[in-house]
Amino acid sequence: MIPGRMQPFEHTPPEARELLTKPIRELGLKLAGSPLERYVHQLYRELEAKGLSRFRPACYLSDEWSCPDREPIIGIPFYLADAKLQALERSLNDLEDEREIMMFLRHEAGHAFNYAYELYQTPEWLELFGPFDRPYPDSYTPVPFSRRYVRHIAGWYAQKHPDEDFAETFAVWLTPRSNWRKRYAGWPALKKLEYVDRMTRELADAPPKRALSDAFAELPVDEMTERVEEFYRRTLPDEAPHIADLVPDAELEDIFIPGPVREGLRPAAEVLAAFAKTLTDKIAYWTGLRRSLAKKLVEQIVRRARELELFVEAARQEQQLVDVTVLATTLAMNYLQRGKFAER
Repeated sequence: MIPGRMQPFEHTPPEARELLTKPIRELGLKLAGSPLERYVHQLYRELEAKGLSRFRPACYLSDEWSCPDREPIIGIPFYLADAKLQALERSLNDLEDEREIMMFLRHEAGHAFNYAYELYQTPEWLELFGPFDRPYPDSYTPVPFSRRYVRHIAGWYAQKHPDEDFAETFAVWLTPRSNWRKRYAGWPALKKLEYVDRMTRELADAPPKRALSDAFAELPVDEMTERVEEFYRRTLPDEAPHIADLVPDAELEDIFIPGPVREGLRPAAEVLAAFAKTLTDKIAYWTGLRRSLAKKLVEQIVRRARELELFVEAARQEQQLVDVTVLATTLAMNYLQRGKFAER
């Protein structure tokens, strides 16, 4: 156990709780035959549709979405391969839906393509995307709405590093019906998309310089000796220092209606809880606030709405949800600009 890093395992689904004490490598997880297999096949169909007949990066189960450094192989989080583990992940950290799984697969395929054909070593790639060997940051401050970068994964992720910029550009190019030429017309980012389009055409029938069969799978699931609980204690950020008293009660009381309950009112916490994942997703996507902190922010809003016994009026529910979305977004921007959500 890591001191000061208590996770709410008591709120995890009872049917999944038994897995917490088991070493991950002993869970018998396999990609073949799992719910993930169809997404991998979809990725391969998309690559084929784009003419990449020689590029089929292998996929394997690991601890996170990843391509090991300069290795053309795709790691997929192990918890997506089992229904009980999915329920556990959903309770602790939210679970990727089908759309997000494909977004991440396309992104990692971009890394794999870059590594397989060693584009990151070429002068044109360096001119467009920047130095591949730039130090990789743990955190970064994006420039919202910059047209030098495509939009794909939440948090203006293409701005994190040149390697991520290429992977995001590749993912947008690969996405069916993305209509990237029209969407990015007039953007500096269009030049990057046109580069990806040209290079994939030129390399469509060329064998990868870095053989796909030789790619090294870093930390495959059958080598993960830590227990499931240890994995979550290691990987879930401790956001406790950032969330204490972060929601100004007065603003919540202005948006919602105080109790007692009466006809035409629904508990605000109940309404917000149903809306929580969407709100978290949008805050992370549009502001760049790390998702774990956006999730805690939304959870705190729901908790305070419950503790303050606030209600939603049926006739004003849409407006109240808009108001709380704006409030949460403003709090997120305060944190990004000033390092705290609200003055105390």
